[in-house]
Amino acid sequence: MQTRRYHHGDLRTALLTRAEQTLREKGPAALSLRELARDIGVSHAAPSRHFKDKQALLDALALAGFERLHRELSESQEGAGESFTDRIAAMARTYVAFAIGNAELLDLMYSIKHDPAASEALVNASHRMAASAMELIAEGQRRGEVRQGQVERVGMPAFTTLHGYASLVVHGTLPADQVEAGLDDVIEYILRGCAAPDPG
Repeated sequence: MQTRRYHHGDLRTALLTRAEQTLREKGPAALSLRELARDIGVSHAAPSRHFKDKQALLDALALAGFERLHRELSESQEGAGESFTDRIAAMARTYVAFAIGNAELLDLMYSIKHDPAASEALVNASHRMAASAMELIAEGQRRGEVRQGQVERVGMPAFTTLHGYASLVVHGTLPADQVEAGLDDVIEYILRGCAAPDPG
């Protein structure tokens, strides 16, 4: 049997791309460095140049997921209005859209980040995403649109509500024709929970 040589131009990217496809189609249990190597046409030893084992591959997938989600959430703010209402709505819709399009990856991201063996880069990436969400709350406070208080205590119920809704959607708990209306209700619920008291 002829051994395939390492010849791929960007093996790491190719492995991550194929790994995400496998994750989406079959789940994390189906991921194997040897199978990925076969799928993209390199020798079974070639992936070890980038990932020492399956756990390292999963870690890299989760890291890439957090970086992509953070980028998409940031981009959602560029086209939003200046009000807290506009900004939180844009972030919420982007988060739910990401969850729908990347359900298996999102599950992996949150499970891996709590693993004691998670890399420092992964932990930092998840913290950056959380920090950008909390900055949205802090900016709302500075503008007088969000109630005062410790930012994390104001923001945490809002974002756990959003994540919980996204989980219901991706697991098929809600009928597809109710997802948009349900998200509108969730956004309104979050806004009420964050709202500053009426000065009158």
